[in-house]
Amino acid sequence: MNAVEAIEIGREAVWVMLEMSMPLLLVSLVIGLVISLFQALTQIQEQTLTFVPKLVAIFIAMVALLPFMLTTLVGFTEGLADRIIGMGP
Repeated sequence: MNAVEAIEIGREAVWVMLEMSMPLLLVSLVIGLVISLFQALTQIQEQTLTFVPKLVAIFIAMVALLPFMLTTLVGFTEGLADRIIGMGP
């Protein structure tokens, strides 16, 4: 394995990490904006009001997106295994 192949594997790993985390981060962002707007309109400044709905929404999104995340991770792992097999003696 040379440096170019190692950089390519690292680039793919970062891309897979972004693909898996972005939907959850976007859900968290949207819920955070909605809650912030609600707090600004009602002037309720309760800290648990921001934490609990985000936690529940991320959990629901994670359960809903689990097949996509698993498919992405399995595809990356299979590609990595194929590369390792291809490097054989």
